[in-house]
Amino acid sequence: MDKPFIIAYYLPQFHPIPENDEWWGKGFTEWTNVAKAKPLFRGHYQPKIPADLGFYDLRVPEVREQQAELAREAGVDGFCYWHYWFGNGKELLERPFKEVVESGKPNFPFCLGWANESWESKIWNAEGHKTKQILIEQQYPGEKDSTNHFYSLINAFKDPRYIRIQGAPLFLIYKPELHPDIKKFMDTWNLLIRKEGIAEHFFFVGTCSDTTYDSILRMGFNAQTVHLGERMRAAYKDRSVFYRKIHDFFRTLFHRPLIISYKQCIKHLWNPSIDRKESTIPTLLSNWDHSPRSKNQALVIHDCTPELFEKHCNEIFSNIANKKNKLLFLKSWNEWGEGNYMEPDLKFGKARIKALKKAKINSFEK
Repeated sequence: MDKPFIIAYYLPQFHPIPENDEWWGKGFTEWTNVAKAKPLFRGHYQPKIPADLGFYDLRVPEVREQQAELAREAGVDGFCYWHYWFGNGKELLERPFKEVVESGKPNFPFCLGWANESWESKIWNAEGHKTKQILIEQQYPGEKDSTNHFYSLINAFKDPRYIRIQGAPLFLIYKPELHPDIKKFMDTWNLLIRKEGIAEHFFFVGTCSDTTYDSILRMGFNAQTVHLGERMRAAYKDRSVFYRKIHDFFRTLFHRPLIISYKQCIKHLWNPSIDRKESTIPTLLSNWDHSPRSKNQALVIHDCTPELFEKHCNEIFSNIANKKNKLLFLKSWNEWGEGNYMEPDLKFGKARIKALKKAKINSFEK
């Protein structure tokens, strides 16, 4: 692989479903939180309003085509659609991806990431304590359910657009440690895909932390990718004790989120001891601010300018230049509720798209 193959995480949340109507009110989508977000401190960029695509509905085929066009323009090579299978045949948010498979459009590579965790409602009180209510529980009923899960996606795995690594379809599992028998699950799927004549096996990718990456390979995964939450917060932990005490005091006093500068954050997004391994798929981070969901309990990566994003991309591209495997994940294409997106907004337009493309060309296509 002479140049990076960039796979952007893709959220299928942007259309109404009966469950969200019941839990949050009629017509709720991720846009509901995005549109009502407010700045929580001076200079805080909120609300973040989409530009070229507007407040789109993913049931509209033209929107999905436009997303693929913008992704190509950015130098993104494929989407990793988040997939929600809760066990016993229960799915959520499946419609956009199923329509992509059934229609054959857009003609843009894709793979799947199983977001295998329960959905919870988190309620924060004035003291900053939260209570959780499970909305829908992630279950693992056993081998029969794993088989049904596989066959529910078989048309996707057969699709020529499905991303393969050395002939093996890439399938990401978000929280492998939550599955009671993840090795049995992967063995079952490998047996089924071989039986159906689609491939010899899957290319399984597991998400991990900097301290658990070795365990992912021991579980039988082909590769791992590191969840960036700890690394994003590392920039804050690097500050002096005095700074953190002052920051925490004013954060509590004024009900402010945890604020970390993007300039400091990107210094911690590459861990050479882990990310240089051929089995590790590093991640690019475009931006982050999940205050639309979590309000003053959020983590806000501040001043995520396109210029700094380009610098971040250049650094990651330089770091993987000598790797045989130049796979990269991009977090994310359209996680608007977490302030984590590449799509154009009213403030920066297509600047992030242009920044990624420029960095990729300068690093690998000259």
